[in-house]
Amino acid sequence: MDNDISKILANTKQIAVVGFSRRPSRAGYYVPAYLHEQGYRIIPVNPYLDEALGEKAYPDLPSIPDEVDLVLIFQRSDKVPPFVDQAIAIEAKAVWMQLGIANESAAVKARAAGLDVVQNACMMVEHRRWARP
Repeated sequence: MDNDISKILANTKQIAVVGFSRRPSRAGYYVPAYLHEQGYRIIPVNPYLDEALGEKAYPDLPSIPDEVDLVLIFQRSDKVPPFVDQAIAIEAKAVWMQLGIANESAAVKARAAGLDVVQNACMMVEHRRWARP
């Protein structure tokens, strides 16, 4: 898994965040905010937001007009499959299920479609570990 994480962190530029939260105390806000500070472009995906971190928010992944490298998912594990289907449809390169989120059947489907997959890991924690000299 460490090789997948390193590959994703090194090659990702644009991250679509499914379940971006408007509440700064929630991981769905502070993790993407941290990633934004590290130079990644964050594209919020939440039908109840207009914008976040200076970017237009979108109701779903197919609505995003730009290329997406990574889909970062902040949704319950049982809600993951449709987002993986959307990630495949928009030709994202990877799917990352945040800490506490895992769906093996969705992960198998994503890998079969050629996407890199990380499950049950905090992208902020992994980035800090990866970026440490």
